[in-house]
Amino acid sequence: MPVAIITGASKGLGRALAEGLAGRGWDLVLDARTAGALEPAAEALRRYGTRVTAVPGDVTWAGHRAALAEAAWRLGGVDLLVSNASALGAEPLVRLDALPVEGLRRALEVNVVAALGLVQETLPLLRASEAGAVITVSSDAAVEAYGTWGGYGASKAALDQLAAVLAAEEPGLRVWAVDPGDMATDLYAAAVPDDDGPRPDPAAVVPAFLRLLDERPASGRYAASGLLEGRR
Repeated sequence: MPVAIITGASKGLGRALAEGLAGRGWDLVLDARTAGALEPAAEALRRYGTRVTAVPGDVTWAGHRAALAEAAWRLGGVDLLVSNASALGAEPLVRLDALPVEGLRRALEVNVVAALGLVQETLPLLRASEAGAVITVSSDAAVEAYGTWGGYGASKAALDQLAAVLAAEEPGLRVWAVDPGDMATDLYAAAVPDDDGPRPDPAAVVPAFLRLLDERPASGRYAASGLLEGRR
């Protein structure tokens, strides 16, 4: 069975994507900072009959990234790496003139540096896969200038560039940066707590990610909305 590593998988998009893959028979290595939230999610996914390994920890720790790669190796390798774990930089979001430098540093460490570190840990296994792929979860804040989203957007823009360069350097892999669009997640609620407007459940965008795996289009940046509408 194919094996995926998904970071930030205890809830939100990461959990929804893990369920979508488990339903297709994928074995999973799941990451989240809190064991108390991650293990129940992993146990629920095991009902699909696939192997699910929960590895709690902080993706900014090199030892934790190594543990994720080792767990995947024990399951047979890595066919898909999903960098979904994200940090906002400030909760709620603030203007750049009030953004703590430490908050920006944390966003860059989680969203960019840790993503690269995990790619480096898993690259030999991804190269060995017959269909190795990397998905980085992007945001429209990476390409649009929204007030208060500057720190988070800058980190996602850097992640997009990292994904684009990885695709150029590793033509044997598929590397997709995917903007899932607005979703009803704890991350968005923490970013803009006063905005209680209706938003789609993360499960609604999972078919967009599955389409990428099914059709394996060229590496690049994709919007989930376009994939759901049949566009690329």
